[in-house]
Amino acid sequence: MSIAERETLPAVRTPAAGWAAIWPLLLRLHFYAGVFVGPFLVIAALTGIAYIYTPQLEQSLYDRELHVPAAAGALPLDRQAELARARVPDGTITAVRPAPTATDTTQVIFDRPGLAPSYRYTIFVDPHTGEVRGGLETYGSGQALPVRGWIDNLHRNLHLGDFGRLYSELAASWLWVIVLAGLVLWIGRRRRERRARSVLLPSGGAAGRRRLLSWHGAVGLWAAAGLLFLSATGLTWSLYAGASVSDLRSALDWKTPSVSATTSSPPGADVGLQAVRDATARAGLSDPVEVRPPSKPGKGYVVQQVQRSWPEKQDSMALDPATGRITNTLRFDDYPLAAKLSRWGIDAHMGLLFGWVNQLVLTALAVGMICLVCWGYRMWWLRRPTRGETRFGRRPLRGAWRKVPGRVLAPLLVGAAVVGYFLPVLGVSLLGFLVLDVVLGWRGREVAS
Repeated sequence: MSIAERETLPAVRTPAAGWAAIWPLLLRLHFYAGVFVGPFLVIAALTGIAYIYTPQLEQSLYDRELHVPAAAGALPLDRQAELARARVPDGTITAVRPAPTATDTTQVIFDRPGLAPSYRYTIFVDPHTGEVRGGLETYGSGQALPVRGWIDNLHRNLHLGDFGRLYSELAASWLWVIVLAGLVLWIGRRRRERRARSVLLPSGGAAGRRRLLSWHGAVGLWAAAGLLFLSATGLTWSLYAGASVSDLRSALDWKTPSVSATTSSPPGADVGLQAVRDATARAGLSDPVEVRPPSKPGKGYVVQQVQRSWPEKQDSMALDPATGRITNTLRFDDYPLAAKLSRWGIDAHMGLLFGWVNQLVLTALAVGMICLVCWGYRMWWLRRPTRGETRFGRRPLRGAWRKVPGRVLAPLLVGAAVVGYFLPVLGVSLLGFLVLDVVLGWRGREVAS
């Protein structure tokens, strides 16, 4: 064995005792999760990079639908809605987004038969002339146009429906575990080697696997906070963990509030879209906004600000359809802190909160995550034996858990059970790792005998 090969081996190959026994368990967890979840993390990173630049892509691809030549004056919103309704006779208007500037179109949003869940059909109207500039299917509350909706679903579920959402939930569920375990391993390793100064920066003089490990650890340390943020916010959209998050927010009364639109006005009376928008504008509700007509008898108009960049504009007002009088106002400043953090976190995850700066930071995090996964696989490959039995890397130490003190092992097991309950995809996959580890241990004993 060469000197370089001996340097890659740990100084001790017997299971440690006491608190130090946690080290090989963390190493094994970090290894298994990284190997098996790594491909899903790479897919999430690549599709995420594609998604965060879709606002610019939309502006280019759908220039005709979104933009018009600047001109003075505008037709009343009611007239614009009538012109749009003529193009969608089988649809029901659910909302109108007035043109926020003189070079933007008005978006008249319809629900119509045959649309998939969360999809609407939008007609784009020139507010100055009434010309219909086009019609497109739009997705979600953010009014994503077709290209953004397609990439959004690619990132979310690979266009495989609810089954495909398991890939992104698996990635988000394990990302925080991988990051935290990696931080402990990296910082602990540097302290053991008395190289605390090299925690923050990769070693320039090392070669081979040591150099890769240095880059893997240092970049992981710098990216840790951002990756933990992506994991936490990504879980809010997931299929199973997302339900747990919603239940928790409801139990703690952390739900996002909504303006009450209940009214006692007589049915049929309606002042119209333009009168409603004028009233809210006078009350200080600035563009961009979405005007939602009464959804049923006994309900009024709702006008909601829809700006999701900093500073957030999320104020909303409810109005009596018979008189146009404002009956209720909800300011974003009055949201509970948890609701504000949720709004900010989601918009930052989507690259909307701080504009191009947000996009660049997310791109750096995604590229960093891809590099971390690739470096991890490369280190795994370099660690493989070059002689004797053919296998991919050495097996982790066996029996380390027996050396963990009961006062430590018991809370770890309880914590794992609780986390697995609230994050079921993580729990099931963790059981899978344990089964795999037992099989590898059994196979190792068979080979040794």
